[in-house]
Amino acid sequence: MMIDPPIDKLIKKAECRYALVCGVAKRARQLETQYPEVLEKSGKKSISYAAEEVYNGGVEVKRDNQ
Repeated sequence: MMIDPPIDKLIKKAECRYALVCGVAKRARQLETQYPEVLEKSGKKSISYAAEEVYNGGVEVKRDNQ
């Protein structure tokens, strides 16, 4: 269970829960493939690190316009 960042405040960073989950998962995959050294330094799992980035405003979750 994720405690930090608080999920109720994290949800407010995206249009809907689905967009939030997709955005955080996409960023987590990107971290694993492109920046594994950042994850090693932090000692966190990719999903936790990505959620923190969204919560702190370092990564913005946007909807694709098709």
